[in-house]
Amino acid sequence: MTDAAITAAPVRKPSNAVFQALRRNRFSWIGIGLLAAIIFAAIFAPLLSPYDPLKQHILDRLQAPSSEFWLGTDSYGRDVLSRLLYGARISLSIGFLSVMVAMVVGSTIGILAGYIGGLFDQLVMGLVDVMLSFPTLLLGLMVAAMLGASFENLIIAIAITETAPFARIARAPTIAIKRREFIDAGRSMGFTPLRIMGVHVLPNILSDIVVVASLWMASAIRTEASLAFIGLGVRPPTPTWGGMIREGFDNILNAWWLVVFPSIAILLTVLALNILGDALRDAIDPKTRS
Repeated sequence: MTDAAITAAPVRKPSNAVFQALRRNRFSWIGIGLLAAIIFAAIFAPLLSPYDPLKQHILDRLQAPSSEFWLGTDSYGRDVLSRLLYGARISLSIGFLSVMVAMVVGSTIGILAGYIGGLFDQLVMGLVDVMLSFPTLLLGLMVAAMLGASFENLIIAIAITETAPFARIARAPTIAIKRREFIDAGRSMGFTPLRIMGVHVLPNILSDIVVVASLWMASAIRTEASLAFIGLGVRPPTPTWGGMIREGFDNILNAWWLVVFPSIAILLTVLALNILGDALRDAIDPKTRS
């Protein structure tokens, strides 16, 4: 068998059938459109924001939604809409970057454990099981408390909480794929284990990892909001959705908009990501696609 034949081994790439399945699933376009609108608002926040999100208007503090301040003002007179738009940047960035870090690290660990097997697999999966035994928020709380509150530390804390699920997802299909004929042929051709794992194993499990990433990004955004609510998020006055809820909680009875609007933003983002993740899973799985 030639090198070209080995390289052409079966790889589950997105096919026309997958895209057709996504197109037929009208409900999935709700999530795609909603997520696109949120990302658009975050990217163009400087153009869409009517006010500086950090500028205080003390005389206009705790103003209810009006024609001047569409979503009201907070206890420092800052425009809630402007802070909501800029907060989307922080929340989405933390969610995306933490999931990317967790996906790379966790998938690498899972592929190595599944391919090498033996004692190494048992030790790694034992550590993964220990990490999975901790609730996500509790584990993130411990890591964030040790590292301190900052943008970079929050990404690391959330990534650590999500590494174990990616390792578990990557390991199972790796074990099945390494027994396939084209993997044996690659070994007989003298391919190194790193080449086999990177060129032949990874592309075959990438679709499963991408689906998990879309679902866990929603979890990352929830975790970031939860950590910000208890004071372990990005330091104020930088606007984040969780931080806005925390700041508005003291005035929830007489200024409901301070909590409601950031909560709606989190709800819509998580909903959009979950819809997208479910749609990708149904489109990639041939059983549900049929």
